[in-house]
Order: sequence, then structure tokens, then C-alpha cells
Amino acid sequence: MSRKLLIVDDQEENLRSLALGFSRSEYEIMTALGGRLAIGALKENDIDVVICDLKMPEVDGMEVLRHCAGMTPPVAVVMVTAFGTIESAVEALKEGAFDYITKPVNIKELRIVVEKAFEHQDLRRENIYLHSQINRKYGFEGMIGETAEMQRIFEKARLIAKSKTTILIQGESGTGKDLLARAIHYNSPRAKYPFIPIHCAALPETLMESELFGHEKGAFTGAIAQKDGLFGLANGGTAFLDEISEIPTAVQVKLLRILETKEFMRVGGVKSLQTDIRVICATNKNLAEEVEEGRFREDLFYRLNVISFTIPPLRNRRADIPLLVKAFVDEFARENKKEIKSITKRALAHLTAYHWPGNIRELRNCIESIVVFALGAEIDEDILPDHIRPIEKTEAGYMFNAPMGQTLDAVEMKYIQETLMSVEGNRTRASEILGISRRTLQRKLKDLGIENG
Repeated sequence: MSRKLLIVDDQEENLRSLALGFSRSEYEIMTALGGRLAIGALKENDIDVVICDLKMPEVDGMEVLRHCAGMTPPVAVVMVTAFGTIESAVEALKEGAFDYITKPVNIKELRIVVEKAFEHQDLRRENIYLHSQINRKYGFEGMIGETAEMQRIFEKARLIAKSKTTILIQGESGTGKDLLARAIHYNSPRAKYPFIPIHCAALPETLMESELFGHEKGAFTGAIAQKDGLFGLANGGTAFLDEISEIPTAVQVKLLRILETKEFMRVGGVKSLQTDIRVICATNKNLAEEVEEGRFREDLFYRLNVISFTIPPLRNRRADIPLLVKAFVDEFARENKKEIKSITKRALAHLTAYHWPGNIRELRNCIESIVVFALGAEIDEDILPDHIRPIEKTEAGYMFNAPMGQTLDAVEMKYIQETLMSVEGNRTRASEILGISRRTLQRKLKDLGIENG
């Protein structure tokens, strides 16, 4: 895409002269005779940089500048001014002008200034793009869920994102606790500061204090230099403690101090350090039960549990599975440069009926594998893993294989759904195969939350 330069002056001779000075440049040159025509050109074209005379009748350079500053993204403006109106040029800088140059114009000097203005615009657009990518990936719009419970979670998270409150997120492994934590951070006033995650269960107890609080040189064998820990690195931002239930009691005491005083000491240190952080914790365990069993401090639990979220497992939000499947198919199709246009109803029904013990993480990994092995533009059931489609068509009819580890309700729900699919949704025929009345079938569908068959 070509870079566009708009030259604005109320004198035709000046316009021609400046345009000629950039005739050998790589820019697409546009001109506007006066401020009014300049604003019109800005509305109709994607202009990157404007060279604008400051003193013009009717619509002057300051008005053009204000219009440029109000655009998204703002357009860089280089002001051209007579020597006697430098004070006005300085005022233009305060209003957002990129730079100014005095008359008579030195075209070489102007070309250097304009090139810097284009570089500035490139950096500005790149920054906007990176922020949009962060918002797409970690913003609330990057979280998928149409069910009422997930919508309530998103609404609650938007409300508390602006606060400084400590947050506790509970839910099974793979439900997206880290994604919710990141979305809260990137939609908060702390978004420009670090989001530092640490997986407490993955750290040996002997290293946990050092990773969280840092250490002084010589604090222990191997501590050859001072090191900042999580709470130092995350200053101004968010510290995300995943699997908070796994931290030992001694560390729990120090964490409680940070939450109450915003102070901590490095391992081996004698001086208290201040930190301005927001703490978000996550766990796949029930912390209240951990307190009752004496494995987690009660005072710390109450300090963490100011605002809490419980993310439901994927099997309890099946209406969201088709949305997640589509999002993951699109993501991995792009990554693997594949033209996958659709997924069949039967394949999607298998994916929706499966109980997903690993939740969204398992679903995502499954879809990645499916996309990698997909050969055509459509994903059908034949490419799904065997445990996802336990019914197979044989010469004698359909055979159902229930994988071990599922609850009776999960097996029954899967069997009913597979039976319905095998008879193309005919409930009378399905009830005959199942050996139950149609009314009993309808009741079971309702009880299992699959009343749509």
C-alpha cells in the first residue's frame, strides 16, 4: 500500500513547487488549494502525512491540524510558517503537529522531516495493530461463550476490571482461567504494565520463595546475583498465581503480607520493598474445602476471595462448543494454510456430545489435530478420533463403544444422542431402539439438557 502525502496551501504556485520537490519520492502526492479542500480530501482518502501552510484565509492551518488530530489514527502534520509567526508554529506543536518548517522552504530539510513523519505514522499504526491483536486474543471479545452463565461471567469481569480488587478464579483444569485473568488485566488501567503469570504447582518448594519474592546475592548456594521475583517484575501490573492451592504454608504467610501491606522482602534481604500490583489467583481445587482440611490458611483465603469467579466445565456449557469449534478450526486453518470451509452437522454433533474431561484445552488440541489431518474443505466425522465418535456403522447396524472413565449420565447422554443421529432425529424410532417410550425419551432429553435432540 502506497504512502499518501497531502500538500496544502492557498497559493497555487507554492503547491506546484512543493509537489515538484517530492516528484521523485515514493509517496503518492495529493494537493489541496486551501484548508476547506484539504479537510474534504482527508475525509475521502487515507492520508498518512500532511504538509500544511499555517496562514490561510477561511480555513487556516490550525483548523486542518485539529481535524487531523481528531482522526483515527491521527494524521501527522508538518506545518509551514513564515519566520515571523514562529510563536504560532510552537502553538501548533502543542496542538499536536508533528513538526514545523519556516519559509522560505528548504526542500531537502522538508523531505527529511516528512520521512520522519512517515516513520512516526508507521510506528503508530504498528502499535495500534499490536494493541488490537492483544485485545482480540486477550480481551473479552476474544472469549467465547453464549450461555447465560458465561455471559454473566463476562459482564462481571468487565465491571471489576477497572478496580484494584484481588480476584480468585476457580474451575476445572482447561476451562480458561488464565484467559479470563489476562482479559481482566488487558481491560484494566494496568494494561500497559506487565502481566506476570507463575504456575505454583510447577515450582519446587525450595525455589518458590525466590521465584515469587526474588533473592539477594549470596542468599543461598547458587545465588550469584540479585534477582527480582514475580512481585518485583509485576510492579504496576498484574501477578497471576495459577494453582494457588499448591503454595506451602510458609509462603502463604508472606503472600498475605503483600496483599495487606503491598510490601515484601527478597530472600536473604533485610529491607522491605514496595510493590503496586494486582493479584489474580486461580485454582482447580475448592479452596474452602482446602481450608477445612487445614491445607490452606483461612485468613489468606478470605483475603483472596474478595471477588470470585467459578468457570463451568465445558460439559455444562455445551451450547458454546460449536462456537469454540469454529474459532479453533479458523485459527488452525490459518496457521496451517488450509482452506477449510465447513464442518458437517454429524461431526459437530459428535464434538458437542462428547464430555471433554480436559475442557477447552482438550477441545483445542483435538481441533488442531483434526485440522492438520484434514484433506478437503470440509471436516466430516470420519476424521474425528475414535473416542469422540463411539458409534460405528457395521453390517448388523450400529455399534456403540463407551470409553472408560465416563459417568453413567455421560454415557447415557452420548448413547441417546448417537441413537438419535443414527435415525436422523426420529424420536419415535429412537425410543423403539432404546426400548423406552417416546415420553420417557423426551423426559431424559430434558433431564440431560439435550432436549433439542
